[in-house]
Amino acid sequence: MKFTWFNLMPWPYLPDDFREKNRSVWVDIDQRLFDPAKSHEVYNTYMDLLEYADTLGFDGVGVNEHHQNGYGIMPSPNIIAAGLARRTKNAAIVVLGNSIALYNPPIRVAEEFAMLDCISGGRLVAGFPVGTSMDTNYCYGQIPALTREKYAEAHDLIIRAWTERDPFAFNGRYNKLRHVNIWPRPIQEPIPPIHIPGGGSVETYDFCIDNTYSYSYLSFSGYLRAKVLMQGYWDRVAERNTPDVSPYRAGFAQTICVAETDEEAERLYSEHVLYFYNRCLHVHPGFADAPGYRTIKTIQTGALSQYAPPRGTYSQLTWKDLVEGGHVIAGSPETVRHRMEDLIKGLNVGNIFCLMHVGNMPADKCMYSSKLFAEKVMPKLRGLLPECEGDGRFWCKPLANRATSGTLPQPYSPARAAEAV
Repeated sequence: MKFTWFNLMPWPYLPDDFREKNRSVWVDIDQRLFDPAKSHEVYNTYMDLLEYADTLGFDGVGVNEHHQNGYGIMPSPNIIAAGLARRTKNAAIVVLGNSIALYNPPIRVAEEFAMLDCISGGRLVAGFPVGTSMDTNYCYGQIPALTREKYAEAHDLIIRAWTERDPFAFNGRYNKLRHVNIWPRPIQEPIPPIHIPGGGSVETYDFCIDNTYSYSYLSFSGYLRAKVLMQGYWDRVAERNTPDVSPYRAGFAQTICVAETDEEAERLYSEHVLYFYNRCLHVHPGFADAPGYRTIKTIQTGALSQYAPPRGTYSQLTWKDLVEGGHVIAGSPETVRHRMEDLIKGLNVGNIFCLMHVGNMPADKCMYSSKLFAEKVMPKLRGLLPECEGDGRFWCKPLANRATSGTLPQPYSPARAAEAV
């Protein structure tokens, strides 16, 4: 099992009446709700928590990309990842990921991911999401019906840039480059492992199978509701006569809160969970699914947007609803372990993206929950799924001997040099 401590970086100061006074947390959110001075502490606290997760033994620390919103204030995950590459020691740097259809040209992603892999000593796990409709179509103005075609071309350009050793020309529909010859290139060969975040588009199944990428379902409706979609993925793997059915071909993101008892979990975390579901997921339906963003095939399957609430709106759900519905796995270490076993076995996923920080949760509570999970839950889940031959395809391969930050030698001294002679 691989456990990545994932931080969405939500804005923790949305007012109590946010839903009533704002149409959406995304795209057209009121600029006046953001306080740059407060964000200085928020960003640094979030990065401290990611670094803390590395010390607890999580396999990875995860970041992602979103724009113009209070749900996740990380428009450039590569900036955060660059800091983590220097300040963490062992955890993979999981950038899940860069919305590659938004970059012009997308070799910028190839270059920056290569830099991250080199700085971290081969610890990069890359992610190529299509991007939400809010980010891609409304914030960045991409034509919905062309988004996936542009994404596919960007992907091909990045992979060629990583793998071809001679300069080449690229003549695509959206990118025309006379000289592609990136410096640097990644440490990991032929390419870093790639995870594809999916939110319900069935075409992503085939894309992952064709390229041997891990399919990661990112949703806030919980693992119980995800079983149908994930089973669709595994059915497709079988239909394609895929040589192996390694559980590491798939991953799932789950909100997790751990305390000493179930009662303490509700007392400590309920306000922060409800803050997230009531305010951070307050997305205007008109932004969540632009016409043409999802393909006809996906619509025909009945797959819903990852931000679609299970019934009505998320604001109607109580702590009990969210826990019993599997949206949130919360409680004592034993309670959390049992429910995590159900998730892992039920979805057959070898990669878990642990959303340990929720909404406006303060750092001390987040550290308490993360430490309990790392010490009392994670070890008991480690061997739940058997290792399969070739599973290393889906995780990073760091250098055995890596540089340690802050270990410069003493400055040159002419006197010392003379003594040495």
